[in-house]
Amino acid sequence: MTDRDRQPEDTTAATGEPVVSKPYIMPDDPEPGSVELLQKEAAEARDRMLRTLAEMENLRKRTAKEVADSKLYGITGFARDVLDIADNLQRALDAVPAEARAAADPGLTALIEGVELTERSLISALEKHGVKKLDPQGQKFDPNFHQAMYEVPDASVPAGTVVQVMQAGYTIGERVLRPALVGVAKGGAKAPAANSNESNGAPN
Repeated sequence: MTDRDRQPEDTTAATGEPVVSKPYIMPDDPEPGSVELLQKEAAEARDRMLRTLAEMENLRKRTAKEVADSKLYGITGFARDVLDIADNLQRALDAVPAEARAAADPGLTALIEGVELTERSLISALEKHGVKKLDPQGQKFDPNFHQAMYEVPDASVPAGTVVQVMQAGYTIGERVLRPALVGVAKGGAKAPAANSNESNGAPN
């Protein structure tokens, strides 16, 4: 018997209707633990996202602070060199005695006024860039902003009061560019505790 002679199989049921295979139906209940697994993965993904956002915010703040500090403190070296010019102008003014200034001829008076104007212009230019001059005369000694060079017997002021300024100090931003060189009184009553609102020669 050949394949041609072979009769096709009967694909009909006893009732005469064709047999149709049933489609696969997903079970109603998921596999045990799958919901908990998905919830865990979602929580981990959310935690990673929040951590990333926090790190990006911290990076943004650090970058902004570094940029601001760079703008403010980037001229520190230059400003420190310029202070020598301010010192020399002040020395030139201090070298002229008060008597000589009072009796000076118009030419010398003009010279003195020119030096004073130059010094004021220099100080003003420094202040525009965040550099401020400290004048602690009569204030309580503060080691953060002042450097004591010697003690002066003076019972008329409380001990620890700055009574002489040998060299002006300067700050840049919140940092000390150069401490003021001062003489401090060692006589008299002790200075009262500094109030938190009082200035110690530093800019507010």
